Amino acid sequence: MTARLSVNIDHVATLRQARRTVYPDPVEAARIAEKAGAAGITAHLRMDRRHIQDSDVERLRGAVKGKLNLEMSSAEEMARVALAVKPDQVTLVPERPEEVTTEGGLNLILYARRIAGVAERLAAAGIAVSLFVDPDPRQIQALIPLKDSGVTGFEINTDAYTRADDPAALEHGLRTDNVGPIAAIPGMEELNIGHFIIARAVIVGIDAAVREMLAAMGGGR
Repeated sequence: MTARLSVNIDHVATLRQARRTVYPDPVEAARIAEKAGAAGITAHLRMDRRHIQDSDVERLRGAVKGKLNLEMSSAEEMARVALAVKPDQVTLVPERPEEVTTEGGLNLILYARRIAGVAERLAAAGIAVSLFVDPDPRQIQALIPLKDSGVTGFEINTDAYTRADDPAALEHGLRTDNVGPIAAIPGMEELNIGHFIIARAVIVGIDAAVREMLAAMGGGR
């Protein structure tokens, strides 16, 4: 089974917020990405609202045909947004105001109780819950008891993989030239990719950028 692609449209909103305009519209980008073959859309509503805004999440809920995956911290403010909008899935991620992008996975050993509490509320509302974790056996092991709190999936942080050839490199994501081995891992269900696709879209357009990524994943027709 070929892994599905969920396109993260955060950086369409980053470009918009640079001038506080109404364009480019991340919802329009989401529609184009799905028409190009994306199985779903991911958006990260950050506490500082640096890119995606609450209104974007609301409009995405009405526009996305596939799975809408909302990335967010476990803060109470974020939980209230998710419970109001009801995306198909929430992926809980750690968040620091000063970070450029999400820098690592959740610490399930230290914060299991807090995460479990949020997960239970989301699951009770019919929202699938996934957790963003580092490829650390201890963190993977800590996922097991959280199944009882409604956690149904997890996403592995691929940062170490993308920087394997140069640990000092400022790489934080999958690209067409490195996605193949990850997509080919047995049991890999879905890849959430944003920055590279949106950056490539500046040159070739979103439709072409999504199709290029799908081809690189082995899912191109």
